[in-house]
Amino acid sequence: MRLQPVMPALVAGIHAKTMRRVAGKAAKRSALAWMAGTSPARTARLFLSIAILASPACADEAFVTAQGADALSIVDLSTMKTVATLPIGGKPAGVAVSRDGARVFVTSPEGKFLTVIDAPARKIERRIPVEGGPLGVAASPDGRRVYVADLYGRRLVEIDLEKGAAQRSVGVGAMASGVAVAPDGRTIVVADRDDNALSLIDAATFARLAIVPVGRHPFGVAIDASGARAYSANVESDDLSVIDLAERKLVATLKCGSRPYTVALANGRIFVANQHGDSLSIFDAKTLAPLETLKVGEYPEGLAASGDGARIYVANWFSNELWALDAQTLQILGKAETGDGPRAFGAFFRGTN
Repeated sequence: MRLQPVMPALVAGIHAKTMRRVAGKAAKRSALAWMAGTSPARTARLFLSIAILASPACADEAFVTAQGADALSIVDLSTMKTVATLPIGGKPAGVAVSRDGARVFVTSPEGKFLTVIDAPARKIERRIPVEGGPLGVAASPDGRRVYVADLYGRRLVEIDLEKGAAQRSVGVGAMASGVAVAPDGRTIVVADRDDNALSLIDAATFARLAIVPVGRHPFGVAIDASGARAYSANVESDDLSVIDLAERKLVATLKCGSRPYTVALANGRIFVANQHGDSLSIFDAKTLAPLETLKVGEYPEGLAASGDGARIYVANWFSNELWALDAQTLQILGKAETGDGPRAFGAFFRGTN
């Protein structure tokens, strides 16, 4: 059974932008047809039936879900070249890299499964069924558990990797989207898109501790390195919510560009990807003052920071590119071609040093 045609939840108001692009991008038509509930073109599946693999290297890497291509693009960040492609299936969207870089986890909303990847070997280890619409994903700090937001089931699912199955679930809000885990592993934050709120989950008891109202349609979420604040990109209200996790309350609302989708932190700054603005909104993480609006590729979605915070990486869905930016100077350091429709919804950076 296929997912119901409510894929706008995945793109959070994509239609206006889609109309602009669909006439001139034949490859994109396949992905957009899937979002409307129709079958994807067979050509992408046939092309990706065999993985394009390169010898694993020691450079930092980006694991970018290419939803239109039903694949995962692995980008060498030292050369900004795609060095491997893994066929995933099920329209992959969410991605998370374990803290030790050993594994990568990819959600497939249409396929209803989580793919576990051996990152150094660039090989698929296994697929774990997840009913509903698995979308947002995050790993526990010790890498033993994975948390998956079920877009349609109003729940967060915990997967114990040793047991290889969903072990616990907890009810959250409607259209659960982004997931983030605090650095100490104690708190999990889930974006409840249609409830305009964040759910705070206790990782030990797997109980819902609090519901924090935010802007309209929160999608991407992030937690700072100290575990003090959480951030949600609110697609329909064009703003970013800042939450004090200890107090469990909203402390600030920052105006962004059009359709903010994801958020990442680097070099003492907050970066927000504005889908319809083709831009990043950048704020000072300490003062919350706006710093700049930076033009990037077409329809930016995924954001991730390098391990040292010196770089920020932007996956641009309509231009099929991953950009590398200097987090301080905001200069473009490089661009890599990816598979069709790079979403990279989650923490897709893998450090090797």
